Amino acid sequence: MRTSDTILGLIHERGRKGLPLERVYRLLYQPDLYLRAYGKIYRNHGAMTKGVTAETVDAMSVAKIETIITALREGTFHWQPVRRVYIPKRKGGKMRPLGLPDWSAKLVQEVMRMILEAYYEPRFSDHSHGFRPERGCHTALREIQTQWTGTVWFLEGDISRCFDALDHHLLVSILRESIHDERFLALISRLLKAGYLEDWTFHNTLSGSPQGGIVSPVLANIYLDKLDKYIEQTLIPAHTRGEQRQDNQEYTHLANLSRYYRKKGERDKANQFKRQAQHLPSLDTSDPNYRRCKYVRYADDWLIGFIGPKSEVEAIKHQLEEYLRDHLKLELSGTKTLITHARSECARFLGYDVQSLHNNTKRTHAKRCINGRIGLRVPHSVVQEKRQRYQRQGKSRHRQELTVESDFTIIAHYQSEYRGLVDYYRLAYNLRSLNTLKWVMEQSLVKTLAAKFRLTVPQVYRRYKATITAQGRVYQGLQVVRAREGKKPLIAQWGGVSLQWDSKAILNDQPPRIYGGRTELEKRLLANTCEHCGTTDHIEVHHIRALKDLTKYTGRDKPEWVKTMAARHRKTLVLCRTCHLDIHAGRPLTRHTSSS
Repeated sequence: MRTSDTILGLIHERGRKGLPLERVYRLLYQPDLYLRAYGKIYRNHGAMTKGVTAETVDAMSVAKIETIITALREGTFHWQPVRRVYIPKRKGGKMRPLGLPDWSAKLVQEVMRMILEAYYEPRFSDHSHGFRPERGCHTALREIQTQWTGTVWFLEGDISRCFDALDHHLLVSILRESIHDERFLALISRLLKAGYLEDWTFHNTLSGSPQGGIVSPVLANIYLDKLDKYIEQTLIPAHTRGEQRQDNQEYTHLANLSRYYRKKGERDKANQFKRQAQHLPSLDTSDPNYRRCKYVRYADDWLIGFIGPKSEVEAIKHQLEEYLRDHLKLELSGTKTLITHARSECARFLGYDVQSLHNNTKRTHAKRCINGRIGLRVPHSVVQEKRQRYQRQGKSRHRQELTVESDFTIIAHYQSEYRGLVDYYRLAYNLRSLNTLKWVMEQSLVKTLAAKFRLTVPQVYRRYKATITAQGRVYQGLQVVRAREGKKPLIAQWGGVSLQWDSKAILNDQPPRIYGGRTELEKRLLANTCEHCGTTDHIEVHHIRALKDLTKYTGRDKPEWVKTMAARHRKTLVLCRTCHLDIHAGRPLTRHTSSS
């Protein structure tokens, strides 16, 4: 049996060489790919969530993998419709649909995702950053920050209902260009048409990628790669002209005067002309023989930067409109696709404000000034929007829903929310604007603790106040220490998060996913031994949603399996079927504990 590393490595190499992918369906018979898929997705929040059947990751086993492979080999594997639920959007309070597949479907989709990603990843555009290994929002923003200097216009792209509008027939035909296996393509086609259940009523899916599907992001990237190639191979060459801009004659004249008077020893006059020159660009920003077009995409969000007249940006917008409509059957949103002047306005991309900076006096290292460099900002509206979550009528409020949690959990929760926001906006040069949000969140935190323990705010500060050292700096914050017998204590802290701007920060959305050794859980499952009684019959894995679920078992008479999972700090326990059924029935484990 070939290992998943070997299989995916060979697929990756074919993709790199531009060779077609053949006999793909047979790869779905490889058990090692399913073990790798299981090791990737068992931690996902939705792993314990039911689809239209009761099946979840709980009771996962090698036997289940064999059952899936047999069904695929015999042609009896069928995609179930997903169960549709609605979750709130990040903005506006509106709800968006989410599809919940069954566990077996998730596992097969992850195997398909690994195969497709291994093949297409070396073929994707360098300007595409969404849902790709070792790439993310920050790599997209860094590309803009480092390569778009001098941009005059931004074109903010918005495709109407992009992921809901992907044409099924066109997607399969795009896949068919490189994947020469009709059985595998038919499997994808059936997945696209599997439909969904809402209020137990079946609905067909006539377009779009599977909602909530693990394979959906890579399918969307394959579809939108056509857009990337069109922009890179047609639009950018058509709107690129000249080797470099002409010199600005006025700047050159002032610079020459400055050098002339400096040679004569008249330093004051030399400095005067130098200061005048600093207020001007060294190159001609209106050079009619110079054009540059830049492009970056993250999923369905994309941005074009252009050096040249506005009329050409409008022409680019029209060309994109036609291409999307005629070749990809997608619509460019007329109201949300905006042309923005880079110097006087900001474009909004991936939650940041993007603008061309102009400051004739500020120096950066050896550079004269920051004119034309791209700056990334935390939008004022983002800070205001986040503040509202912790305020009522302009004042910080306690969060009633958190008062049922421990003080440790409450402090850790607030710190996690704040650190996540700071880490995301680490590229913003006005990162310190989040300081006002920190104060609002801190007041909300102490009021939540005060409401829980019926204390005053000053009493909360006296109880939890602590000095925190982080990155060599000392901060005043709040802290809870939870002692553990024979182990280092657990510490929850509020504070100690630096607001230092880091123009090179990278926060990868997708860590490397293709290669690497087996996860610990894969090894434990393959050991084929019950971790309670030691038997080797009918082995499967018991899963819980979160470690805190173990805390409902209190007192000295905790079940043995609870003690084992708590001691190992794991959400999984490899068991035989008898022990597993005893756990779910709430019975004491009938088999004797393994001496090992």
